[in-house]
This record gives sequence, structure tokens and C-alpha cells, in this order.
Amino acid sequence: MKGRIHSLQSFGTVDGPGVRYVVFLQGCPMRCAYCHNPDTWAIGAGEEYDAEYIIEQYHRNEGFYTGGGITVTGGEPLLQIDFLLELFTLCKRDGIHTVIDTSGITYKPDNKIYNEKLDKLMTMTDLVMLDIKHIDPEKHLDLTGQPNDGILAFAKYLEEKDVPVWIRHVVVPGITDDDFYLDKLGYFIGGLRNLKALDVLPYHDLAKPKYENLGMEYKLKDVPPMDKQKAIEKKKVILQGIKRRREEEGIVTDYKEHHM
Repeated sequence: MKGRIHSLQSFGTVDGPGVRYVVFLQGCPMRCAYCHNPDTWAIGAGEEYDAEYIIEQYHRNEGFYTGGGITVTGGEPLLQIDFLLELFTLCKRDGIHTVIDTSGITYKPDNKIYNEKLDKLMTMTDLVMLDIKHIDPEKHLDLTGQPNDGILAFAKYLEEKDVPVWIRHVVVPGITDDDFYLDKLGYFIGGLRNLKALDVLPYHDLAKPKYENLGMEYKLKDVPPMDKQKAIEKKKVILQGIKRRREEEGIVTDYKEHHM
């Protein structure tokens, strides 16, 4: 089994706990306006690598990955679920901590064949980092070109499977920074008993040159970067929503606020 890989990163520090070997898989159905890796969108592109090669590369620097492991990201890694099954089987054979960084867009509750594979993959997944772009269906569609009903269903699926989850949310001025929706997002994820951390990331426009080099339009070219202090304030709004939901339902977990 070979996976189509965009790139490999030997020492990732923001892709899960510890220092990690990061596999960027090729292909994504999302078209997020602020995506900083549009070169990962094309399905069928990238270089082909087999799962054993990934494991070999990890073991070459294994001493650096204390407290870390392997993270698959993208693109959208769950597009290549058969490859992930093989890769994570090898990871578990060798005792390697596994993380999937995903948008959840591939999840469809009624896709039995895919979900049987997903069920098996989740038994070998130590953590899912789920990026929720927008809680509102229409605004999510406008921002990403895709609906969010399957994504929110995937979040509930992860809760049912008791897979630890970190939620990521990018705050973009004038697009995802509305307090009403941030509170609504917090209220939704506050009901997830498997929630372990929250990352609120300030929007930046460092990808502009990449879009220019690729001859692509950057839809947010007139949107200023989000001030980091402002992002901290917006995170507090999400946390208030989480707290309200948990107080209403009496949910007690080991959830922790994560780094910005």
C-alpha cells in the first residue's frame, strides 16, 4: 500500500504532543479561504511512499521523539484511509503514538463501508486534532466550499468512540470572530466528553506569496492578520460556551486549555 504524500517533516512541534514526525498527505476536498497549503489540494498528485518507509524514517531519529510520535495531516489525511490503516498498524506494532490532524470532512454517517474502516482506524488512533472552521452551516459553506454537518457528526462520532480530541479553530477578522458564533462553538464542543484541549489560532496571511506563485487568487487578500491578543480574548468567549454547557450537563472531564 502506497500513500500519496505532499511532504514529510522530521521535527514537528505544533502537531500533537511532544516532538513529532509529520506526514503531509496529498489531496483535500475543502477549499478554505485561508488555507496556507493550497498545493496539497490536488487529489492524485504528490509522491508515492509506502508505510514501511515512513516507519523507517521515524526510527532514524527515534531518540528525538520522546513524548511524541507520528502525526498525519494534509491536505485531508482521511481521504487515504486504507494507507492510514496500514501505517497505523505498523505504528502500533512499534509502540508509536499516533495523531490524525483532520477537518472531518470525509465522514458521512451513512457510508457503511468507509465507517467500518474508520472504526478500525480509531482503535489505533491515540488523538484526533479536529479543525472546526465555522459552527454556522451557511458561513462554513461560504468559507470552505463544503457543508459542516458531517464534520459536527464526526465530532460526536469521536465522542462515541472515546477517542481523545483537540479542537482547533482559526479566528479570522470579520469572518470567524463573531462572539455569537464563538459562544455557539464553545457550547457545542463543551458537550464532548472526550475533549482534551482547545487551540485558538490567530489568522495570518503568510500564504499570500504561495498563492501568487501558484497563479491562484487569495480570497482574503484584503483581510488583516488577527492580533494575537485579540485571539486570546476570542478564545475566552469559546471557553465561556464550553463552561456553560458543562455546567448545564454536569460534565466533569480532564479537559485543559491548550496553548495558543
